[in-house]
Amino acid sequence: MAVTYLVLADGSVHMGEAFGAVSDAHGEVVFNTSMTGYQEVLTDPSYAGQLVTLTYPLIGNYGINLDDVESRTIQVSGLVVRECCDEPSHGSSRTTLHEYLSEYGIPGIAGVDTRAITKRLRNQGVMSGIISTDDPSKSLKRLATLPNYDDLDLVSTVTTSEHYTWEPGTKTGVNSSYRILVNDVGLKYNVLRLLEQRGCEVIAIPANTTAEDMLALEPSGILFSPGPGDPRHLDYIVENVKKVLGKVPVMGICLGHQLIARALGANTYKLKFGHRGGNHPVKDMETGRIYITAQNHGYAVDGDSLPPGLDVSHVNLNDGTVEGLIHREIPLFTIQYHSEAAPGPKDNEYLFDKFIDLINER
Repeated sequence: MAVTYLVLADGSVHMGEAFGAVSDAHGEVVFNTSMTGYQEVLTDPSYAGQLVTLTYPLIGNYGINLDDVESRTIQVSGLVVRECCDEPSHGSSRTTLHEYLSEYGIPGIAGVDTRAITKRLRNQGVMSGIISTDDPSKSLKRLATLPNYDDLDLVSTVTTSEHYTWEPGTKTGVNSSYRILVNDVGLKYNVLRLLEQRGCEVIAIPANTTAEDMLALEPSGILFSPGPGDPRHLDYIVENVKKVLGKVPVMGICLGHQLIARALGANTYKLKFGHRGGNHPVKDMETGRIYITAQNHGYAVDGDSLPPGLDVSHVNLNDGTVEGLIHREIPLFTIQYHSEAAPGPKDNEYLFDKFIDLINER
């Protein structure tokens, strides 16, 4: 394998071996602590524009299958691992991680100290980086000229270009009269799967769909999906969120949660190194129950900026950040974590049932 480098904006250089596509890639360098689920991570649109460091030391050991995809393509800009397995062992595997990345033109770097990289990001915060076979000093100079992650509207690069109805499975028929619109600001397919499993007609729509067009589809409810980037760049979506609130029941997940909060007047801010992994403890403030959650976000809602009527429903037990909101008058609730998992624990799939219950209360 060719020698390649991960160069961080702070000047640190990490030499390793290239796998996947032998090409350059830049983006915000983040880390994910999940022990499994690398295929879901690779195809999660919330990772658009990022170089993802996986903390589990052996990646690729169960290969790549046809089922664990969460979008139409690989979404990460690049992948950083300690060791890439060349000979996966799993009955569902159809190809290797190396071949999968190569097919989509995504570079990877292996043989680096992912623990050291993670500690650096935890201490200093996430930062820009570049994977390149070029001389590290040249890469560092080039990095300074490249767009900053915080300045990009990444939703426009990952959203669907047209409406489509999700129909890969068999509906149960229990709630088949319910039409759920999923505003795609970077959705994972598992959001659609779980709604479809509950018998709903599920229609994914572009992120910039107007409120008038959404309501014209006569939805039973609207879900604003997870997605990448800073919500401050998404006022064109926030304005449409404002116009549908109170008209139909609404649920928001991750970026969708932040957009709804901003539509109601709250502020958002960037976390030092974000929450990415499958073991984040969240407390339900109403019941006191603790849930282990899957998370992937670099921004959060400012709990001190909430308007009257909007209450915190869930809190992260690691750092006290807002993990969910509920409104006293408007039929809506939001969560910062990923109830659809993929990867991660399935403990929070009940929230899709809660959304159906919210619709039933209308």
